[in-house]
Amino acid sequence: MTPARPPDRPDEPPHEPPHEPPDELPDELPVRLRGASSATTTIAPPPLTRVEGEGRLVVRIRDGRVEQAQLRIFEPPRFFEALLRGRAFTEPPDITARICGICPIAYQMSALAAIERICGVEVTGPAADLRRLVYCGEWIESHALHVFLLHLPDFLGADSALELARSQPRRVKQGLILRKAGNELIRVIGGRSIHPINARVGGWHRAPLRAELTALRPVLEQAREIAHDTALFAATLDFPDDHLDGPFVALRQPGVYAIERGRITATTGLDITADEFDDHITEHQVPWSNALHATLADGPYLCGPLARFALNAPWLAPAALGTAAAAGLRAPERNPFRSILVRCVEMVHAADEALRIIDRYTEPAEPALPADPRAGTGHGATEAPRGLLYHRYTTDSAGTILDAKIVPPTSQNQRAIEKDLRGVLGRHLDLPHPDLTLLCERIIRNHDPCISCATHFLTLDITRT
Repeated sequence: MTPARPPDRPDEPPHEPPHEPPDELPDELPVRLRGASSATTTIAPPPLTRVEGEGRLVVRIRDGRVEQAQLRIFEPPRFFEALLRGRAFTEPPDITARICGICPIAYQMSALAAIERICGVEVTGPAADLRRLVYCGEWIESHALHVFLLHLPDFLGADSALELARSQPRRVKQGLILRKAGNELIRVIGGRSIHPINARVGGWHRAPLRAELTALRPVLEQAREIAHDTALFAATLDFPDDHLDGPFVALRQPGVYAIERGRITATTGLDITADEFDDHITEHQVPWSNALHATLADGPYLCGPLARFALNAPWLAPAALGTAAAAGLRAPERNPFRSILVRCVEMVHAADEALRIIDRYTEPAEPALPADPRAGTGHGATEAPRGLLYHRYTTDSAGTILDAKIVPPTSQNQRAIEKDLRGVLGRHLDLPHPDLTLLCERIIRNHDPCISCATHFLTLDITRT
């Protein structure tokens, strides 16, 4: 769910979209495999389904070793960063919301956090509560989409959500109820559920009435119950063995389960502000993808539900803590197949948090603070459902945007996903091709990548030499 860096940035040379597998190999060491054939075989199954976007996974195996496991994201760059240059400082919330139809709130809130730092504006009180509240709606609808329609079919032997609806109609109906609850929350606050239009620099164009929000209590209470029930059901699923040993990165705000604000932290001890993002996290262009790779201390890292749970679990809502305990989750959880449980826990938390915010909500006297243009650079980071989302803007004294940078969670997770693929393949290379292909797809769906945000997915090529 994020655009690649446009090739016209002065510090990054233009590049052509990747087509054929390049000769270059990933810079990580290859993994020793068992049962590899000495014959050369190329496998090209149909594009991967049940992810957002399209692309190709290329696996090359030579003499029992995985030499490549590359996510080829070949969708053309969408140039949102270039599109923002020359626009007014008031425009990014509406423009960046178009980057993704699943998590537009994340793009709006990260953009607002960055621009309001330039303007010297801090949104507090009911207007700030509304931002956290609308973000809860996005967590509910996005996690519900992934859990029920994209991920759960893997565990229940279904090829699609439509097939799952025939065998598990109750589960799919529950997923649709959850999505509707999240979308309704976004609609009431944001003006519409897809690409909302109510957020603005300094606050909101219009603050909802208290009665409009309290009318949502029944659907949010139902959403909390469904999410809890789904977590207990998901805990009974068969989870393949897997273990991620790299750093987790997420926002952290002691006392609060971080969503729309906080410091950027890692399980390695990193603790920085959003202003310091570029000092610690580096983006790299790779020849096989139109999405940039991000590294922390020259290595892969993972953001998203597993990272948030690892760094913030003590501050989950009591209802969510109870759900986590009942589902057998303990922080840190490092098996990405069990990320489905964490998403269920976060839906419980988001619904419970939304109910608490609604109960204390009072309509603000003014929906927005005045915000005047200034010259400067502002940084903003929030937690999109799929992980940390970073924005940086530079403006002149008239408020015209001179430079923009957007780093989506999928882009940050790509190296960690490739590393995860190599590790799991190393233990299962002796599987028949259909089973190996399905395993690769399941590994990728664990991480819920939004390829169009990263700028899409999956044909699998396996070459054995």
